[in-house]
Amino acid sequence: MSALNQKTLKQKIKFEGIGLHTGKEVSMMILPSQPNSGIIFKRTDLKNNNIVLPNVYNVSNANLCTTISNEYGTSISTIEHLMGAFYGLGIDNAMVEINSQEVPIMDGSAKNFVEKFSEVGFEISKVPIKLIKITNKVNLEEGQKYISFEKSNVSLEIDFEIKYSNPLIGIQKNKINVYENNLTDIYNSRTFCLYEDVEKLRKNGLAKGGNLNNAIVVKDKEILNRECLRNDLEFVNHKILDCMGDLYLSGYKIIGSIKCSQGGHSLTNKLLRKLFADKNNYTIFEIKEKSLPHTFIDKSILKSIA
Repeated sequence: MSALNQKTLKQKIKFEGIGLHTGKEVSMMILPSQPNSGIIFKRTDLKNNNIVLPNVYNVSNANLCTTISNEYGTSISTIEHLMGAFYGLGIDNAMVEINSQEVPIMDGSAKNFVEKFSEVGFEISKVPIKLIKITNKVNLEEGQKYISFEKSNVSLEIDFEIKYSNPLIGIQKNKINVYENNLTDIYNSRTFCLYEDVEKLRKNGLAKGGNLNNAIVVKDKEILNRECLRNDLEFVNHKILDCMGDLYLSGYKIIGSIKCSQGGHSLTNKLLRKLFADKNNYTIFEIKEKSLPHTFIDKSILKSIA
């Protein structure tokens, strides 16, 4: 993360596709936005009460995707890949205008978003970014699922593990440094499901727009897609992408270390709610310099605004 001032896009970008779960055609326009406005979603198919803010407490459903809603019941679902792209590229402010209730799934990853954002470029403001620094360990367990936040002096580390009985997926682990590593494999990793779960999902009114062009489908030891895996850890890397997108509902970039085993959207949201429930767990900082030293958090260049 080289720029310490708030960033938006240089120009608007249009995306068109289908919703993974609704199966509906959707058109989405992402426009540049002013500093300190944050990420805002606007349902253009609705005339009233159509603004939905992506924050921790607006998550209304976390079953298989992240859905946010406002106080009037207006919702936007499957926001995690787009939010992951915003987070990884350091986009602080943007207006997302969308004419349906679900973000288009594109190819099942954040690849299309990242490529388009990088193509149009970014506008850097003179307003400094803010960071959340984890100060106390916070953790949650639900059966075999586990997630925790701990201190980190320099970055955001995500250490993620998945465990599947399917022999092709099995146990996968990966650990990344969000602000220093090349995130191409994370952005390019697609959503996935087991073949035996497809019919169940559709009976429950989900995955209506899912197909082999926007999701990896695994049957026993075989991938049914024509395209092979994009990287050796694509399954766990997609979970890391989801995690990044869900973490951005904090509203800020985070300095800390997150460790997760067999978690997902719901567990990440519960961890963030537990984190923010006690102000002793975190501190919010405003960066005052124009460049960031490799030792990321040096209190001589930070002004606490907590």
